[in-house]
Order: sequence, then structure tokens, then C-alpha cells
Amino acid sequence: MNNDAPALDDSDCLDDASTGDDDLRRRILDGARHLLVRGGYQNLSMRRLARAIGYSATSIYLHFESKDDLFHALIDEGMERLHTRLREAVEDEEAPDAQLEALCRAFARFGLDNPEYYEVMFLLRPETMERYPPENYRRARRNLDLVQELLRKGAERDQFVITDPLEAASALWASLHGTVSLLLARRVDAQASVRQAIRGVAARGDAHDA
Repeated sequence: MNNDAPALDDSDCLDDASTGDDDLRRRILDGARHLLVRGGYQNLSMRRLARAIGYSATSIYLHFESKDDLFHALIDEGMERLHTRLREAVEDEEAPDAQLEALCRAFARFGLDNPEYYEVMFLLRPETMERYPPENYRRARRNLDLVQELLRKGAERDQFVITDPLEAASALWASLHGTVSLLLARRVDAQASVRQAIRGVAARGDAHDA
């Protein structure tokens, strides 16, 4: 357990009995996400979070052993939500080019609909945070793998001009991330930006018109 965990002290504990474990975990995650976005990683502490959600710091340590454990859980949750959104978008289409367009739009929409999650997942990079666990990274990578598979299928059907699906997927992912970051800063137009990202891999302008 993290060394900054508070000692068990009855005077420090509020009555958490009326809150179920799932509900308390949800409050902890939501509260931590808000505080991370507003104050940054360095300003987040378990005691500050406890005050924000109205529960004891000890309660938080029953669910998360450290601040980094909590931060990793938020990244995991965001990546899982993004994966669900991308899979649903792809399942609504049949052709790889249409699936790719739907995926790009779903990625951008996820970022705009969930700016706090997006910032925690992709923008916050604390220098002192513990290394993101390899098994968590492998789960998060499913999103990039989905892009890679669509590009591979599209290239086989001559819909995309690419030589290396992984390289093309990484470039497209970077383009989408840049687009969403600028959209969140209100610096670019959403429609034009998503179209441009898709054109980077579309053969002869064959991607659907946005």
C-alpha cells in the first residue's frame, strides 16, 4: 500500500455504511476525474478527494491502494468506454471504408462528449506516476488494433493505399488525437478535420463524403 495512506483513525472516518461499494467506487472515480482535470495530478491527494466527495480517506484506500492505482483505473475505464463506442460504430457498417469513417467520427465524438475522460486518457502525463501496467496497456491497445484491422481489410479490397497497416493505423490515430485536441480547444472545424484524417489513407478519394 502507498506510504501516504492515512492510519486508521475513527475520527477521520465518516459513516460510509449507507453507501454500497459500487456506488462509493463510482463517486471516487468521478470525483478524482474532476479534480485531476481541474487541478492536475500533483494537486490530487486522497485526503483532498475524500473531502470533495464527502467520505473518509480510509474509505478510498479500501478501493484504491494509491493515487496511481486510482489514476490507472480512470484510464482503464475511459479506454473501455472508447472501445465500446468504436465497436458499436463499426458494427453499424459493412464495408471497411464506411467502417473506418464511422470509427473516426465515433472517436471524435467520444472526445467531445467526454472531455474529462479524454484528458485523463491522453493528455495528462504526470512525470512521477508509476508505469502503466503492461496488462492494462494491452487492453487499451485494442482500440488501435481495431483501426489496424480495418485498414488491413480495406487495403485488401483496394480501398486504402497503405504499405504497413500498423504504421498507417498509428498515423491515423495520431491525426485523430490531434484533431480532437484542437476541437476541444475550439481551434478547428470538426467536419473538415475528420474528413482530412480519413483522406490520409483513402485511395483515390474513395472515402465516403463526410
